[in-house]
Formats: sequence, C-alpha cells, structure tokens
Amino acid sequence: MKINWFTVIAQVINFLVLVWLLKKFLYKPILKAINEREKKITGQLKEADDKKAAAIKEQNDFKKKNADFDQQKKVLMDKAIADTNAQRDKLLQEAKDEANTLRSNLEKAAKESQQNDELANADKTQKQVFAITKKLLKEMASSSLEDQSVNTFNKRLSELNDEEKKKFIEAFKSNTNTILVRSAFELSAPQQTSINAVVNEVLATKSQLQFKTSPELISGIELTTNGYKLAWSFAEYLQSLQSNMAAATKNKQDAKPEVKGKPATV
Repeated sequence: MKINWFTVIAQVINFLVLVWLLKKFLYKPILKAINEREKKITGQLKEADDKKAAAIKEQNDFKKKNADFDQQKKVLMDKAIADTNAQRDKLLQEAKDEANTLRSNLEKAAKESQQNDELANADKTQKQVFAITKKLLKEMASSSLEDQSVNTFNKRLSELNDEEKKKFIEAFKSNTNTILVRSAFELSAPQQTSINAVVNEVLATKSQLQFKTSPELISGIELTTNGYKLAWSFAEYLQSLQSNMAAATKNKQDAKPEVKGKPATV
C-alpha cells in the first residue's frame, strides 16, 4: 500500500488548523467562562465564609454582652442589697439611739421633777421652821433675854478687829448726824448708857446716839452711821443658818450622780 504523503500532510495540517481554531474560538471562551465561573464561585464562597465569620463574631459578641450584662446585673443587685441592708441597719441604729435618748430624757426629767419636789418640800419645811422659830423668839422675849442681847452686842462692838474699827471711826468722823441705834425692844436708860459707853471707848471720843425701836430685828440690835452698819440679832443667825442649809441642799443635789437610762430595745 502506497502512502500518499500529500494527503497525510494535508490532513495533519487540517487537524492542526482545526485544533488551533477549536482552541481559539471554543476552548479559550469555554476555559475563560469556566475560570470566571470558578472565580465567581470562589468569591461567593469567600463572601459566604466572611459572612459566616461575621455572624460567628456577632454571636460571640452577643454572648459576651449577655455575660457582661449578667455580671453587671449581679453586681448591681449585690450593691442594692448591701445598700438596703446598710440603710436598714442605719435606720435601726438611729431608732435605737432616739429611743435611748428619749428614755434617758424621760428618766432624767422624772428624776429632776422628783428632786425639785423634794427641794421644794425641804425649802417649805425650812421656811416653816424658821417662821415658827422667829415667832417663838418674839413671844419668849424677856428682860433677861434683852439684857443678854445688849451684852452680846456690846461685846461684839468692843471686839471689832482693826479693819472694822477703822471703818467705824472713818464713818463716824465723816458723819455730821448722830449715830442711830435700832433695837427690837425698847432699851432702858442703863442699857442705852452701856452701849454709849462702849461706842465712846471704841471711837476714843464722846458721841451722841439716837435710839429707835424696830421689832423686825427679833431680839437684836443694829448700829448705823454714814453707810457703816454693825448688827447682832437672832434673825441674823437664823438667816445665816437658812442660807447654809439651802447651800448644803443644793450641793447635795449637784453631787448626786446622774442615772443613765438602760438601752432601749427596738
């Protein structure tokens, strides 16, 4: 069999031309379309992966926000409970303090009222005792008691200390009036003479005395001249005793320890 090389070559050329044409007009567009399709699919897959990752991220963020919210809610609840307990304890303590203060004030007021009543009764009793004593002294006044009053006054006058004697002399020298002597009873002539003699002895000069009766002195005698006064009477001792008893009562009241109230229970 004889080979027709021209035909073979022509067929080879036709095949090559066919392959070139198929490659150029068929394979390339198909491959291009396939590549573009593949790129599109790859892009879509990548976009889907990105969306999935974003969705997962959003889901994780949401979970984290929920966890943070739950944590904050727990912290706020704990703080609210603690604040409520603290406020309750504060109110309870304030109520206890107010109750203790009120109870202490009530007990103090009751004690002061009782002490005031006791002091009032004691003062009333003292006044009644001294009033009765003064009345008895007036009713019991006698000549012997009057003589004793004059003697006691003369003794007190003659025993003046230097400072009192100086005041008496200065008052006498600066006085143009007579010396006034008041007594609870009417002095007899001998009694007046004895008083005048003691006054002259103290002043170292003669003096003129004016005598006057003043029953309120209660068996007492009083000498005055130019603002200077020298007195002796039972009333003076009674008033001194009354003042001392009142002072002692007040000191006793001040010295009493304060009674604190027992704590109240709320």
